[in-house]
Amino acid sequence: MSWVVEEWKEGLSTRALQKIQELESQLDKLKKERQKRQFQLELLEAALQKQKQKVENEKNEGATLKRENQSLMELCDNLEKTKQKILHDLQVKESQVNY
Repeated sequence: MSWVVEEWKEGLSTRALQKIQELESQLDKLKKERQKRQFQLELLEAALQKQKQKVENEKNEGATLKRENQSLMELCDNLEKTKQKILHDLQVKESQVNY
């Protein structure tokens, strides 16, 4: 089948055949370079997706920690209020005892 592909070149001058060979060689090099760059692009896209996933996971973790922190702050506030109430009750009872 390759003879059919080469048939169109019959009758061309040596200079034209040489130029065709140079162009075909250049085309092969460009195809290989394109494949190489496509592979690099795919690797970079995979790395980008991995980084995006990492950022998303960190955002989710940050949001979770923020909610947990808020919950702990509320718990601390409630404990402080309870402590103040107990201290007040203690003072009232001490006053009653002293009276």
